[in-house]
Amino acid sequence: MKAARAFTVGLISDTHGLLRPEALAALEGSDHVVHAGDIGDAAILEALAAIAPVTAVRGNNDTGPWARKLRERETVELAGTRIHVIHDLAALRRDGRLDGVRVVVSGHSHVPRTVEEDGILYVNPGSAGPRRFRLPVSVGRLEIAKGAARARLLELAIARP
Repeated sequence: MKAARAFTVGLISDTHGLLRPEALAALEGSDHVVHAGDIGDAAILEALAAIAPVTAVRGNNDTGPWARKLRERETVELAGTRIHVIHDLAALRRDGRLDGVRVVVSGHSHVPRTVEEDGILYVNPGSAGPRRFRLPVSVGRLEIAKGAARARLLELAIARP
């Protein structure tokens, strides 16, 4: 008997108007894409939507009419798993309610990180846009199977300055 394929969520954040071909390639094959803010341009969301349905939130640098259509936080259920998306994790820690949430996806810091705390998986895919300091350029993949969620961070092969 063939095992069921995991539901894959592509994770991206902090593109700041730059959608690298390496990021698109890393997200290819995703069943859904989550952008955790600081998008920079509505065209980035359109390009991601060509891969899979997109859930996106507004970051502190997202301005203009296109960005006002985005909320500062979203909760979506994918493959039976509740995922909360917010740009700046500090805002969630101040006033967040995470009833039934299994995964929190955030951005803002540009630092790729995964940590599990109190039964919630926190994932920051890092920055897929312009390199900041000497931090890696990265995206993430979240795999959901049999009620379990597992995140993997992917550093993109981008030349360092």
